Amino acid sequence: MSSLKISCIAVDDEPMALNLVESYIEKTPFLELKAKCSSAIEAMQFIKEHPVDLLFLDIQMPDLTGIEFSKMLPKDSRVIFTTAFDHYALEGFKVDAIDYLLKPFDYAEFLAAANKANTWFELVKGKRESLLSEEKEFLFVKSEYKQLRIKLADVLYFEGLKDYIKIWLKDNPKPILTLMSLKSLEQELPNTQFMRVHRSFIISLNNIDVIERSQIIINDQRITVSEQYKSKFLEFINSNSL
Repeated sequence: MSSLKISCIAVDDEPMALNLVESYIEKTPFLELKAKCSSAIEAMQFIKEHPVDLLFLDIQMPDLTGIEFSKMLPKDSRVIFTTAFDHYALEGFKVDAIDYLLKPFDYAEFLAAANKANTWFELVKGKRESLLSEEKEFLFVKSEYKQLRIKLADVLYFEGLKDYIKIWLKDNPKPILTLMSLKSLEQELPNTQFMRVHRSFIISLNNIDVIERSQIIINDQRITVSEQYKSKFLEFINSNSL
């Protein structure tokens, strides 16, 4: 079974239909329900703050239809449409939906659609990991209205501060400040060179000076490895120890 967890929300203006999709999601091991919403407007507000991978989206809803809403989604989010009307199927596939569930549908039909999504996300994850495993030498980051070229070999660590990131470099006492989240940055960094060890820190594995209990020392800065990331970091230490 895949270890990939697909974050998702269910969107439907009919409470019974919404509860049914919720129950199906909760019994599917690779799906992780983040919210259920009774309108596209409510769902739109939610994903602005909490991006998700997949939406189980009713088509016929007041104010904003599922088809209209799907055209506004971030490019990384995918959709499985749910509807009582089969004439929407063509429109659903025109907006690149992963699948289309015609109400009333049972769990077997739901699971078949969810498995299609799982296959799609596994392929995307595989491609992303393949690209990230290549030795990337630099990144361009926006700072003070300029695009700065940052050599990854010079990065000591990244420090997250709400919506901003401080980039600490070798031989540079002042950090570079850029508007970005650590989560989105983490996806861009080669996982052979960088690792997230704390909610607020991504470190350069090549620039660790000392490891002392649960702390990493880089250029005299002590960074604590939090419980959430400890097992992955210990794996790295064990694989690189004599």
